[in-house]
Amino acid sequence: MRALIIGCGYVGLPVAKRWCEDSWKVTALTRSETHRKEFRDAGIESVVGNVLDCDSLRALPEADVCLYSVGYDRSASDSKRDVYVQGLKNVLDEISGRVPRFVYISSTSVYGQHEGQIVDEQSPCDPETEGGRICLAAEELVRNWSEQTSHSATVLRLAGIYGPGRLIGRRAQLESQQTLPGNPHSWLNLVHRTDIVEAIHKIATAESARNLYVLSDGTPLRRIDFYSELARQLGTHAPVMGPPQETQLGKRVDPSRIIEDFNLTLQYPNAQSGLAASLES
Repeated sequence: MRALIIGCGYVGLPVAKRWCEDSWKVTALTRSETHRKEFRDAGIESVVGNVLDCDSLRALPEADVCLYSVGYDRSASDSKRDVYVQGLKNVLDEISGRVPRFVYISSTSVYGQHEGQIVDEQSPCDPETEGGRICLAAEELVRNWSEQTSHSATVLRLAGIYGPGRLIGRRAQLESQQTLPGNPHSWLNLVHRTDIVEAIHKIATAESARNLYVLSDGTPLRRIDFYSELARQLGTHAPVMGPPQETQLGKRVDPSRIIEDFNLTLQYPNAQSGLAASLES
């Protein structure tokens, strides 16, 4: 198998390493020469380029599958919409006819529900944030590209990503007993990086996959409960939260479709087990 990864970062890099261990030929697009050595040491070939530089994308090789997992670099001068939408369009235009399967990493921020509703692939999307609207516009690009080219494309909407080196938490605020922002009763939807990697592998290697999946650990929890568990595992002070609110309770993500389609067993089906593994790492 030949794989192309656009966005070989927190999620893309462990996917690339997984595929290299399976003797895949993996090529990653990187903007940095310094990352090339890290990739080379892991057995990953690389192309130096930028999704907003069409000329640099001409060096992208043919592949059996492309994983698109580009994050936004807040230190960059380009806008988030430029990177997420125009950059994606540039890549899709370049790989048309050369990469038959495409996996696009999106976000559950495309949903606008905020009263604790359960959401899945059938739920309407009416994002309240600019980031959510940008993700939804990118998803539409992927769908249109798939329809026009007859290539297989799957959008994977992820809940809040956490794992080693990337905890959704505020350790310093817990230790200093600062008040944490947000409604303590609102829902958090999380998914551990290990389970994301496995889900991406399942989608990429399946004989067929649907065009949309959502992924979380399936165990949403209140913000107060998450921070209380994080404080307990850190051995620090209990969280100090702001006053509860009757509105802005968030949503609850249901990952049943992807779990059932691929017989997916989550290694970390709740935040308690995922936090323990992440802190240990």
